[in-house]
Order: sequence, then structure tokens, then C-alpha cells
Amino acid sequence: MRYLHTMVRVTDLDQSMDFYCNKLGLVQVRKNDFEQGRFSLVFLCAPEDKERAAADIAAGRRDAPMLELTYNWDPETYTGGRNFGHLAYEVDDIYATCEKLMRSGVTINRPPRDGRMAFVRSPDNVSIELLQKGDAKAAAEPWASMPNTGVW
Repeated sequence: MRYLHTMVRVTDLDQSMDFYCNKLGLVQVRKNDFEQGRFSLVFLCAPEDKERAAADIAAGRRDAPMLELTYNWDPETYTGGRNFGHLAYEVDDIYATCEKLMRSGVTINRPPRDGRMAFVRSPDNVSIELLQKGDAKAAAEPWASMPNTGVW
């Protein structure tokens, strides 16, 4: 057995692509529209996994870790964003990543007070954990004293 991908259902594909790609920094590696089933699948990966994912797709393999966004064309209400758990991504600089997300209008639900971990939410309320690559950064403001916002 091996890990392939995580799938999350999204209610607005454009809004989700803006969040995951433009704000969080993931890259699209594949998109398939299924007219008969009335849904689209979009596969995303972290930038560092892009070459591996592209090579896998070209060779018909599924080795690179990916996020699958499933967009059902007919409107549907999804519940349970928090009980899904979360997606986790390692970042080079937790403070710079959180600052970029905040400037893009994303709420930092659990700030990186410890210099190591933060949580944000996608437009569909999926919890995203951001972890500092390597050792934790030294505590710094405004993060060290920033309270949690909402749930994560």
C-alpha cells in the first residue's frame, strides 16, 4: 500500500484555485472535466514536487503526493470541514508564508507563535497546517502574541 493523494470537495473551483495556487502557492499538474458525470478533478502539488508529479503523469504513475480538488458542477452543500482533519505542508519560512497569506486576505487561525506551526482554512473550510522546514524559528512579533481566530 502507498499514499496517493488527498481529495477535498470544493464548492467554487475558481475561488479554491485562487486560494490553493495564488495564495498558498501550490501548482496545478492536471485537470480533467467529466461532462457525463458533471464534475471536474484538479490535481495540485507543492512546487518542489512539480517535476516529480509531471514525470509521474507522463509515465502513467502516481507516486508524487498530490491534492485532488473535486468540483461537482451541480451545487451541493458540504459539511464537516474540521472533522476531515487537515492538510499539512512544509514551508521554508513560516513567518513569510503567514505574512503573504494575511496580505492576501487569508485569516491565520492559529498563528505561528512557536515559530514552527500555523493553521489557516480554505474557502471550503478545510484546515491547512503549515510547518516550518527544519528547526523552529525564534519567537517573533506579531506572531508571538497573536491570539487564535476561530477554529483550526
